[in-house]
Amino acid sequence: MQQLKSALVPILSTFPTKPRTVQAFPSTATFVTSSSTQSPPPVCENASLNPPATTTTTSALPRHLCPPASAYIHLPFCRKRCHYCDFPIIALGSANPTDADPRISNYVELLRQEIESTRTGFNPHPPLETVFFGGGTPSLVSPNLVSSIMDTLRAKFGITDGAEISMEMDPGTFDSGKLKEMMGLGVNRVSLGVQAFQDELLRSCGRAHGVEEVYEAIEIVGSCGVQNWSLDLISSLPHQTHEMWEESLKLAVDARPHHVSVYDLQVEQDTKFGVLYTPGEFPLPSETLSADLYRMASKILADAGYIHYEISSYAKKGYECKHNSTYWKNAPFYGFGLGSASFVNGSRFSRPKKMKDYANFVQNLDSAEAAWSRSDDRSLDADKDLALDVVMLSLRTARGLDVRSFADAFGGSMVSSLCKVYKPHIESGHVVCLDKERKSMSADEFSKLMVARGDEISGNLAFLRLSDPDGFLLSNELISLAFSAIAP
Repeated sequence: MQQLKSALVPILSTFPTKPRTVQAFPSTATFVTSSSTQSPPPVCENASLNPPATTTTTSALPRHLCPPASAYIHLPFCRKRCHYCDFPIIALGSANPTDADPRISNYVELLRQEIESTRTGFNPHPPLETVFFGGGTPSLVSPNLVSSIMDTLRAKFGITDGAEISMEMDPGTFDSGKLKEMMGLGVNRVSLGVQAFQDELLRSCGRAHGVEEVYEAIEIVGSCGVQNWSLDLISSLPHQTHEMWEESLKLAVDARPHHVSVYDLQVEQDTKFGVLYTPGEFPLPSETLSADLYRMASKILADAGYIHYEISSYAKKGYECKHNSTYWKNAPFYGFGLGSASFVNGSRFSRPKKMKDYANFVQNLDSAEAAWSRSDDRSLDADKDLALDVVMLSLRTARGLDVRSFADAFGGSMVSSLCKVYKPHIESGHVVCLDKERKSMSADEFSKLMVARGDEISGNLAFLRLSDPDGFLLSNELISLAFSAIAP
């Protein structure tokens, strides 16, 4: 079985696509021309975005060419590096940092400079609707420095009233006073990095907190009146048993978060786990056990009233993460900070992952000669790349792929190709067909559609989605099949 694997931070996760050709980039850029399911997306530099100024209303543009309404802010500071982590971070040690720590204050100044130097090229530019402080452990940064970042974002883009402003926070890195200060700055959604409710598991994966700090953090979040918070868990950890995972899920439900994120451990090269362990071999769970853990999460959280709206995400009704939904909708977004990625004007690009390179990149922003601009003459390959992105991201969600919109954008022939490649999996129940009322179509009804032309198929078939949980478990394999159909 092709086992589900999901990156731990969406903004730093990957978007597997075919190689893309980009016209120009600064000499400071880290440019990737090809990718795979575990490699960085194609990249260019955010400061280089300089499409011609236009007064065209954004509603007249395809979604991916509209001005971004979301921004991810990478705050890379941690007390220590977890054994599974390959993200760009700066380990500070166990002591609580202060504003005077030059590692933090200098980085924040670079970050603000990067935001200020961004040439958006959009006229007008709507205010941001979501901001996500990720890391790292953003809760290690002082409210004073977070305030300076918020001020820079407001001055550059504006932030709407009622915007979703999320912050990742780890147990043991904040108290009620610090959380209330963050809330006073506008933070209205907390993502709490619990990961497990067993001390032995937390120690085995190098987490800096224990279970006692987990309960303290949950109590603080509740006492401060946070109205929207998420709890993160990781499955398939070394020595993790069926009973441990069930206990973690039930304790997570007892904590009554509005949202739960469940991530399957990804063993990356150049991490401690990458050196020590081989996926599927003891002490890591087998693929069969990992699949069972995923099914268990789906059932327990569904029984507790959580909607499984994305492969790794569960939410009470109305509490889906608006920021992360930007990614799944293939909508544009800014990413600022060390190693962060953006998607603007149909291009994906990222910042350098090493601190020295990032500092040089920021210092050279104003002198960058290359410009990333939107071209009205898209190539066939570029359209296929975009189609691949839409399919991959849509199939991560419970809503699935909007077949009619996809046909309007890319043509009925692509819809026909997808239907042909998915026919065996529709018959097996791993791929689900839905009509315009979102009612399931039988395999026989689908077979009758297969004799129609692509445009007729999309006229009757409204959505394709993966079944929950078994279709989601085969997501990598099923998405790869879509790739082979769209861009053989």
